[in-house]
Amino acid sequence: MSSETTGASYASAGVDIEAGDRAVELMKEWVKKSRRPEVLGGLGGFAGLFDASALKHYERPLLASATDGVGTKVDIARRLGVYDTIGHDLVAMVMDDIVVCGAEPLFMTDYICVGKVHPERVAAIVKGIAEGCVLAGCALIGGETAEHPGLLGEDDFDVAGAGTGVVEADRLLGPDRIRKGDAVIAMASSGLHSNGYSLVRHVLLDRGGLPLEAHVEDLGRTLGEELLEPTRIYSLDCLALIRTTEVHAFSHVTGGGLAANLARVIPDGLHAVVDRATWTPAPVFDLVARTGDVERLELEKTLNMGVGMIAIVPEESVDVALATLADRGLDAWVAGEITDRGAHTTGAALVGDHE
Repeated sequence: MSSETTGASYASAGVDIEAGDRAVELMKEWVKKSRRPEVLGGLGGFAGLFDASALKHYERPLLASATDGVGTKVDIARRLGVYDTIGHDLVAMVMDDIVVCGAEPLFMTDYICVGKVHPERVAAIVKGIAEGCVLAGCALIGGETAEHPGLLGEDDFDVAGAGTGVVEADRLLGPDRIRKGDAVIAMASSGLHSNGYSLVRHVLLDRGGLPLEAHVEDLGRTLGEELLEPTRIYSLDCLALIRTTEVHAFSHVTGGGLAANLARVIPDGLHAVVDRATWTPAPVFDLVARTGDVERLELEKTLNMGVGMIAIVPEESVDVALATLADRGLDAWVAGEITDRGAHTTGAALVGDHE
């Protein structure tokens, strides 16, 4: 009588538990690099633990949380077989939202969904997330890798994450602090970041037929390298500004573009005016515009156009703010000012033309 099992099993349904276990082992060293002293335990538990007694010195600590993903940029990573950069994008999307209110990033968790677990691939994704956490000053305290055979192809995957930060209640930043005459300081993006890739892929790859491996003279590198450039993580830069000078608000420029995201922090009665002539967007933005014949307004409401984060500071704080960012190697400039709303119907507007 045969001892072989002929019934259905998890493995026969497409889920490889052993591959998942190997992925966890491979990622452990990277997760350890992002550890903060408040983190208890290690990988393998049902929940990540963070010692909240570290917050006792706060008078009234407010916890800030955010969740996000990387969007269709993961398709570029899949096509190129490069998996260790999109983790930076994930951390930036989550933690740079959290720091906008003045909160210090504390910890985050990730969720990686795959069609088939390739341990080295999953570990490379987590490596990027852990490295991003180091750049944001937070800890990666847990996560989940889910295998979805039949729903996703063997090479398909997606990533998402959630994070938590803390800010003292009386130091919360936002619209209530903004005043007429405040300066709008723009911080340069590292490129497209992680928004608008449905448009970018449609224009450059589908309509333009540009190969990811091709060197593009205007970009000075291959198209794939440009499209996978990690999103800049501004968390520690923003916290440095808060420590060195007065800041009234931040705005993280993501989906919706500069004007729409800036408008989210402008109070009723005031208006933010940003002068396009104060900077020149990187060549990749012009490449998208030319290849797809994309109108400027469509481009500006979809892409960051070279500005990834905005700081709104009182006029007397401008010099210190710019010096602080320059010392940190971040290109920044005064891009506009806060004015009375007047006849304007929106909270922010772009004026003039790019240089």
